[in-house]
Amino acid sequence: MSNLETKSLNRQAKKAQKDENAEKARLKKALLQGNNDGARIYASNAIRKKSEALNLLRLGSRIDAVASRVETAVTMRQVTGNMASVVKGMDRAMETMNLERISMVMDKFESQFTDLDVQTSYMEDTMSATTAISTPQDQIDQLLRQTAEEANIELQQDLDAKAAPVSEVSPPAMLKDEDDKLAERLRALRPAT
Repeated sequence: MSNLETKSLNRQAKKAQKDENAEKARLKKALLQGNNDGARIYASNAIRKKSEALNLLRLGSRIDAVASRVETAVTMRQVTGNMASVVKGMDRAMETMNLERISMVMDKFESQFTDLDVQTSYMEDTMSATTAISTPQDQIDQLLRQTAEEANIELQQDLDAKAAPVSEVSPPAMLKDEDDKLAERLRALRPAT
């Protein structure tokens, strides 16, 4: 049953990713039109949709983890039953003091214990991989910068202000002459790595 729920959550996550891409397209259009307030709203929506997609994927992962824990519990029940038979075998072996038989029983016990360790370790790794993330304001500003660079639009350095002004786009005839200047200015805006 958890498999169906996980698939449903994955489908919803894909839809949220599509919505994120649509918001990014709106963001680019708003930047090209010089609509800074609208661009900030679209950037915020895109970040929110990205977070929604990640949260849906995370929830699906958690459901899988819970299903794995249930499987581990079933395995533990089986191991407990096997341990009871091992103890009975050890009792019989101890009665006869057959060291070879005692060694075989202990090897079987250690093998089952190792299998249980591996399963427990896997479950712990799966659960630790599902951590929450936040989407701070700097991600919105980073998305604004990235989209502006892709659209060959220059943004002012200070994006923390409410409305980050966008430089005017040159008429199509003048674009060829100013491409080099614009590319040079965009390189100057990029952070040094």
